[in-house]
Amino acid sequence: MDLSEYYGRRVLVDQPEWRRAKPAPPVEVLPTMARHGQMIRCLRCGQETACRVAALPNDEFYCPRCINLGRVATLNKFYHVPEPNQFTVTSPVLTWTGQLSPLQEEAANTVDAGMTAHRHQLLWAVTGAGKTEMMFRGIAHALARGERLAVASPRVDVCLELYPRLQTAFQNTSLVLLHGRQELPYHYAQLTVCTTHQLLRFYHAFDNLIIDEVDAFPFAANDALLFASRQAVKKAGGCLYLTATPGSALLRQVRRGHLAVSYLPLRYHGHLLPRIHLHLAPGWRRRLQRGHLPASLLSQLRQSLADGYRFLLFVPHVADLAVVGSILRTALPRHPFTTVHAADPDRLAKVQGMRNGKYDFLVTTTILERGVTFPEIDVFVLGADEPVFSSSALVQIAGRAGRSLSRPTGTVGFWIAGQCRRVRSAVRQVDFMNRKGRALKR
Repeated sequence: MDLSEYYGRRVLVDQPEWRRAKPAPPVEVLPTMARHGQMIRCLRCGQETACRVAALPNDEFYCPRCINLGRVATLNKFYHVPEPNQFTVTSPVLTWTGQLSPLQEEAANTVDAGMTAHRHQLLWAVTGAGKTEMMFRGIAHALARGERLAVASPRVDVCLELYPRLQTAFQNTSLVLLHGRQELPYHYAQLTVCTTHQLLRFYHAFDNLIIDEVDAFPFAANDALLFASRQAVKKAGGCLYLTATPGSALLRQVRRGHLAVSYLPLRYHGHLLPRIHLHLAPGWRRRLQRGHLPASLLSQLRQSLADGYRFLLFVPHVADLAVVGSILRTALPRHPFTTVHAADPDRLAKVQGMRNGKYDFLVTTTILERGVTFPEIDVFVLGADEPVFSSSALVQIAGRAGRSLSRPTGTVGFWIAGQCRRVRSAVRQVDFMNRKGRALKR
């Protein structure tokens, strides 16, 4: 038995193994489920299920909520060893040599101070502000103190993008990458990069936990993942939330004083976010079914291309891609483009094609709302008031524009059938951060 596999984790063990031979200390044997009357509570994900739903033979029960991580049942136990922080710190801890802007420096110092004090804090930074680089200082000082850390994100693609950057920034530190699609085995490391689902496997492991893109699906409004993030941190540990679009739950914690908040309302190049322009297009869905786009949208697309700018056009549903694509092949015959969505097997190649200049524009679903950067683009949304677009998604979509120093501005347009609370909220969030940004620039 390699004890390090149990450090700060709850490892699921089947009944034959834990009954055959109980492990010696420091390995602890913990229960997996707790019954309360006619409800059974999973101690891994914290969710309750009616006993009649979760029943197994012989008065045993399982958790249907987190079964994708391996079935937890009353037949199982958890093996756990309290986190010992057995790390050798090698200097230099931070091997990143980049420079921060004055505003980034201020935010980085705030993050560092919060991590040193193991506070629970929120960094509300606009899209394209350089959040990753701003957490390097706090991570470096925590690693130098011998702490165990994790950087988690709800999305696999964000983890895959973060891991090599952290490897480069902390070349003398042991790292591990954990997500559901990988085949590499787990190993004990001082710095863990993982999806938020993987936090369900940890228990009081981390002195500091950083959750990037905290507003993204599936973490947002997921009680099991929120429970997992709390369980993964030591009782006296800290948690840093990073987002450009905090949800109502985080903002409530800020208002109640349970969560410290710091703002970075300007991007690394010091410019404000491009404003969102709304365009009313009542009945656009009926027109689309007849093979027509709103005239004002077509005019805007032609204008962007005439000005020499590429663009992203977001549509609500995968089924809209073929219809819109067919219309644009007729309307813009000299401009190469393609459509892309989450289940598209050529998604990565198409995105890379856009980066390489192969396409003048992409027509896409919300899959490109975050995690991609194309320089000097405009951004447009058809049907921004449809339910598939949350306010945070709309802010992220708008944030695809203006990210490069060569063109820190850009045109952002939303076409809507009517006024909508989610759209108004997105506009308010962008305007709120721009007001804060203007105050800093004075």
